[in-house]
Amino acid sequence: MVKIAGLIAAGGLLLLLAFIGLLYSTRGTPITSVRNVGGEAGAPAVADERFLPTLELLTRANLMDGNALEVMINGDQSYPRLFDDLRSARRSITLQFYYMNPGVLADSVKKTVIERAHAGVRVLFLHDAFGSQNLASGYLDSLRDGGVEVATFRPVHWYSLHKAQSRSHIRVVAVDGAIGWTGGFGIDDKWLGDGRTNGSWRDTNIRFQGPAVMQLQAAFASGWAEATGSLITGDAFFPTDGFTADGGARAALLHTAPTIGSTAAERLLALTIASARRTLYISNSYFVPDDDFRRLLIDAARRGVDVRILTTSGETDIKTTWLAGRSHYEQLLQGGVHIFEYQPTMMHAKTFVADGRWSSVGTANFDNRSLVFNDESNLLAYDERIGAQLDSIFMDDLRFSTEITLEAFRQRPWTSKVAEFAAGMFGRIL
Repeated sequence: MVKIAGLIAAGGLLLLLAFIGLLYSTRGTPITSVRNVGGEAGAPAVADERFLPTLELLTRANLMDGNALEVMINGDQSYPRLFDDLRSARRSITLQFYYMNPGVLADSVKKTVIERAHAGVRVLFLHDAFGSQNLASGYLDSLRDGGVEVATFRPVHWYSLHKAQSRSHIRVVAVDGAIGWTGGFGIDDKWLGDGRTNGSWRDTNIRFQGPAVMQLQAAFASGWAEATGSLITGDAFFPTDGFTADGGARAALLHTAPTIGSTAAERLLALTIASARRTLYISNSYFVPDDDFRRLLIDAARRGVDVRILTTSGETDIKTTWLAGRSHYEQLLQGGVHIFEYQPTMMHAKTFVADGRWSSVGTANFDNRSLVFNDESNLLAYDERIGAQLDSIFMDDLRFSTEITLEAFRQRPWTSKVAEFAAGMFGRIL
């Protein structure tokens, strides 16, 4: 009987893995190289006039002029301005978050949006079923009772396990279709503070006005339609003056989503790495590049690009992901890539800046989960002012970081090497 039960259990596991797609769950990027076919070697440089048209065609991002962009770091800079924006709403507020936990920040959000709903503002609130699972049902009920429309993105059921791994990692705050926010922030008290002291997460967010807000709103509308069956339109969410050119930056909100082939996120990252000529500074909390992305980074370093990676340290909230990333440090260091670990606290930012003018601030991590499985939102900017600001932020963060050198890294304890190897075996699904 025990043997039969074991066979039944094994058969059930195989059926489950077949149902959710084992091979898809463990795949890496299908992009192995970036080639200029029939022309000069290499992808067009970031400064080349062909770069943006190529990028737009390959990712379907539509970069438009007229955006006003403000980079905000950490909770101390971000939340006071964010709540001012929420309180200024007159027509609509759309909110979409992956990660939410009970606390002061969640209570403040609830109080603010209910007050605006009572004032006649249309408020839509979309939360991810997995990332916000710690929210009590009473919290969501109180939002509904206060006039807020609430929906859950991809609830996990037995009949939808094939979608369970694909989460909405997006952050959307849009006010009156005129002001937008995205970045690494969530609704949890650990994001409060200066990002320099333990317990206060280090993050980078961006506030923007202009055409990119309409693109952010469209990303929200896509998730809302899946969750509720209702596709939102109208002036409350997409005002007729939404494409007014008030700012000086060329930018776009890129919404990336899972697909069977290469994703827009993978194509964005591959082309950016291949197009960098002078500098490539990447801040990313969950840095677990697969074989091909490691090779692209090393190729960039070998052609003379100053490639620097800033990631988290042992202060990380997910040790296995940190260990999996460290399992590839030696290869990257040997290839000329510089790696830094942020020391004071959890480093949660997700940014890159190439050659001081091409940049991204958003939600996508440098791992298989973000690049393949999740919906993500990244604000892309082709702007020297924003590029210079992100360069400056990156260099300032290095003051609080430790550079990992090849010689010192090779001297780490054997127990660390074993743990890294074990974690690295699961790097594609972490």
